[in-house]
Amino acid sequence: MKKQQAAYMKAKTMVPISILAIALLGAVTLLATSQRLQPTQPDPIPTVVRALTVHPKTVGMMVHAQGTVSPRTETNLVPEVSGTVVWVSPSLVSGGYFEYKDLLLKVDNRDYQNLVERAEASISRAEAEDQLAQFNLTRSIELEAQKLISQADLESAVRSANVAEAVLQDARVILEQAKRDLERTEIHAPFTGLVRSERVDTGQFVSRGESVASIYGSDYVEVRLPIADSQLAYLNVPLTQRGELKEIDAPMTTLSANFAGMEQEWFGRIVRTEAEIDAMSRMVHAVARIRAGEDDNNMPPPVGLFVQADIEGRLVDNVFVLPRSALRNDSQVLIIDADNRLQYRTIEILRIYRDEVYITNGLNGGEVVCLTPLQTVVNGMLVSPVYPDTTEN
Repeated sequence: MKKQQAAYMKAKTMVPISILAIALLGAVTLLATSQRLQPTQPDPIPTVVRALTVHPKTVGMMVHAQGTVSPRTETNLVPEVSGTVVWVSPSLVSGGYFEYKDLLLKVDNRDYQNLVERAEASISRAEAEDQLAQFNLTRSIELEAQKLISQADLESAVRSANVAEAVLQDARVILEQAKRDLERTEIHAPFTGLVRSERVDTGQFVSRGESVASIYGSDYVEVRLPIADSQLAYLNVPLTQRGELKEIDAPMTTLSANFAGMEQEWFGRIVRTEAEIDAMSRMVHAVARIRAGEDDNNMPPPVGLFVQADIEGRLVDNVFVLPRSALRNDSQVLIIDADNRLQYRTIEILRIYRDEVYITNGLNGGEVVCLTPLQTVVNGMLVSPVYPDTTEN
C-alpha cells in the first residue's frame, strides 16, 4: 500500500516538470529557428495645403476715401435795393428748384421808376443847356475873331460850355444808375440750383444787403476726400499742379452710398487737390466733382450725403498679387518647389490693400506659393498642394 502511494506521488511530481521542460525546449527551438525582424521607418504623410501659381501682371492702384457731398456753389440771395416785397416765386422755398435767370423775387419798384423819370428829365434839361452853351461858344469864337468881344468873354463862354457838358454827363450817369436800381427790384437766379432756406415773404420790407435766402448750384457737386500722404504715391496726380487738373490727368472716381434703401453709385473725377495739409489729421484733401447727367444718374448725389470713394490710381507693371493670408513674418512667403517642399522666400511689398498683397520683387513667374496658414513650418517640409479652379493670378 505504501509503495503504491509513493509511486503516485512521484508520478504527480514528474508530470508538471515534464510539461515545463517540453515548453522550455519548444521556446528555445522557436527562438533559434525564427527570422530576425528589421526595423523600418514609416513614410511621412504630407500636409495638404492650398497653392497658387503666380504670374506678374499690370495692376491699377486704387485709393479709398470717404467724405460728405457739398454744393459746388453756395451763396446768399441779397437784394441790392430796399423796399417792400410784392411778389415771391413759388420756387423760393426750402428745397425749391429754379433755373438760371428765373425770377425769384420782386420789390416795389414805384419809387425807382420815379427816379428813372426824374433822371430822364434832368438829361433833357442838361441837353438843352449844353446846346445853348455850345451855341454861345461858337458865337463867342466868331465875335472874338472879329475883335468884338474880349478874350475874357471867350474864356467865360468856354467855361460855360464845359460845365454844361459835365452836367449832361452827370445826368446820364444818374439815369444809368436809376435804371440799374429799377432792374434790381427784380431778383433773378444767378445759376441753376436749389433753395437751402428762405427768410422772406410778401409784404416784408427788405433792406439793401440783407440776406433773404440761401441757395446753391445743382449742376454739379463736390466731395472733399481726405487722403493720407502715403496714399498720394498711388495716385497719378502731379504734385506741382496748381489749380484744376486737366481732364486727361483727372483720375476717375466712383462714389457709392446706401441711399433710399438701395446701394447707389455715381461717377466723377478728381479735379484738384487743396493747397494745404490739414494740421490736425495730416491729410491732403482731394476734391472730386460729379456733374449732373454725366452717367446713368440724371442727378448728382444729394448735398449732405456721406459717400465712399474709390479713386483710380496709376498703373504698375510686373506686380504679383497674392491673398493677404499668404504673407509670413511681414515680408516672406512660402514657396512650394518642384519636390513639393516648402521654402521661405523674402519678398518686397509694394502695398497691402484690403485682402491683397502687391509684390514687386522676390517672386518669379510660374512659381507656386502656399496659401494655407500653417502654425509650424520647417524649410524642406513636404506638402501636398491643392490648386483652386483658377491656377493663375
